Amino acid sequence: MLTDERFSLILELVKHHDIVKIQELVHLTGASESTIRRDLTELEKKKFIKRVHGGAKLLKGKLQEASVPEKSSKSLQEKKKIAQYAASQVEEGDCIFIDAGTTTQQMIEFLPDKEIVVVTNGLMHLEGLLLKEIKTYVIGGVIKPRTNAVIGRGALESMNAYRFDKAFMGANGVHHEFGYTTPDPEEAQVKQLAMTLSRETFILADEGKLGEIAFSKFAEMKDGTLITNELDDDVQSLYRKQTKVKVVGS
Repeated sequence: MLTDERFSLILELVKHHDIVKIQELVHLTGASESTIRRDLTELEKKKFIKRVHGGAKLLKGKLQEASVPEKSSKSLQEKKKIAQYAASQVEEGDCIFIDAGTTTQQMIEFLPDKEIVVVTNGLMHLEGLLLKEIKTYVIGGVIKPRTNAVIGRGALESMNAYRFDKAFMGANGVHHEFGYTTPDPEEAQVKQLAMTLSRETFILADEGKLGEIAFSKFAEMKDGTLITNELDDDVQSLYRKQTKVKVVGS
């Protein structure tokens, strides 16, 4: 099968299936695994697909954003492992920023029983933080109903009153070339400022976010340590060239 024919077949399959496995493509095309991997790499460079562990899937629209309930049910175990490692980075006396998001929310149950201060723009985080009796500051601003995040001019103004030892951020898209992205420009501004105000930044993102590109960029890959779950060696190598990567659960 010619290269263009393989490309057409791969694109047709990813349009109709959530994930297409490498071994399926080997079987359907008669090509070697190394050839299929090169095909996927080329299609990813052309922004048609994104590589995932063991295969590929279609890139989503840049403005799409799931609600909190939709996000919460996806990759829950992976998020917990990522969050547990992130929480282990919190030390006695730290003042930390916890970004709104379902992966960062999972951090709360794992936060150490130490004297720390949390600042957040995530309304979904408050119950867990109160239950753990952690001193918490909520930034002001406009509430975004779909994600329960506080954003806008008020959020930016109130955040400037703080400085952080560590910031723990979520992302909708993580791309080795285009960096960290999110669909909402106002939310991107909050993320960007939190990282600027922090001594150290960690980005929490399961492998489903890698290769995705959302509308608004808030940071370069080099601006934070990426905490993610199991990745193919070639995908992992690609990101390690750009930033520090901690792979958990592998």
